[in-house]
Amino acid sequence: MNILLVEDDEHLAQALTKTLSDRNYIIDRAADGQAGWQFARTGTYDLILLDVMLPTLDGISLCQRLRSLGRLMPILLYAAHEIDGDKVIALDAGADDYVVKPFDLEELAARVRTLLCHCCLLKPPILKNGSLGLDPPTLEGRYEGQNLHLTPKQYALLELFVRCPDQVFSRSELLEHLWSFEQPPAEETVRSHIKGLRQKLRAAGAPTDLIETVYGVGYRLKPAQSHPPIRGISSALHQPPTLAQTQAAVAKVWERLQGEIIARIDVVEEATTALLRDELGLEERHRAVWAAHKLAGSLGMFGFPWGSQLARQIEHSFQPETPLDREKAQHLCELVADLRRELRQPPAIGRKIRACSVDVEMQDRVSQIKSG
Repeated sequence: MNILLVEDDEHLAQALTKTLSDRNYIIDRAADGQAGWQFARTGTYDLILLDVMLPTLDGISLCQRLRSLGRLMPILLYAAHEIDGDKVIALDAGADDYVVKPFDLEELAARVRTLLCHCCLLKPPILKNGSLGLDPPTLEGRYEGQNLHLTPKQYALLELFVRCPDQVFSRSELLEHLWSFEQPPAEETVRSHIKGLRQKLRAAGAPTDLIETVYGVGYRLKPAQSHPPIRGISSALHQPPTLAQTQAAVAKVWERLQGEIIARIDVVEEATTALLRDELGLEERHRAVWAAHKLAGSLGMFGFPWGSQLARQIEHSFQPETPLDREKAQHLCELVADLRRELRQPPAIGRKIRACSVDVEMQDRVSQIKSG
């Protein structure tokens, strides 16, 4: 399934992309709201992950635009602050879910899975074409009851053919549908996946031309006569990653990005030093707010929930409307020192941050909006 991630923080975007890609989702990423609007307006996505605070176009406005166009894909909005009324505003804008950073990556993946499952309830549980049957929730395929043992990409190809049985897809169209915009492979890769898919279909007893080559155009699924529905596809070939696997993957992202994280702390410390000298300018103050905001949003997901809280305190202290004096400057120095000490500890990746859980009030609000 295709997911559009609209996120300007490179650190957070990499962690989210890794977590969701490991679950066989295809991720396109837009770095600002306007780019997200262009992606969502021209592409086809099963779900959109959307930050509230974005350059050029904020997440709430983007969500409203998409709903005004009649786009019905699930939208999950998230923000770095929990302010009274924000959830209601997000839901009124058309969001299906709303969480507060830092959120636990496993929990977010579960929310994504739930939203997609709710969306799939409107679709047939089993896709079928003659003797061929597909089960989207488990990524399984069978031919005349025999399991095909497909790779995720082979399954995605076959699902596309089954959903659009009368359409001929060129290689470039298959690349557009099944690979992200940022990392498209060569067209020869499509031929390799088609070849592997045909081999598995033949091994299960399917005709050699079930996936037809329309010379000079592309590929399609050979039209088949109607057969009884295939039932009983229940075993899971492609299990989602375990918690340990997710933790290991996020730890690798952290190893690659911690230098940039430290650089953001340096920005905050420079502003604190300038404040102690009575030399803090407005531009330097804005940079400190930006750096602290990004730290607050990402550190919790890398296993530093207390670091996120410290960064949030720093962000609030540097806000332009907050008075600053020498006592406040000394407190900021202590917060920065605490933050550096926190990051010298081993990350507690996988720790559940329950503050972002959907409460009963929100669930009731979702139900009201959906029903009315």
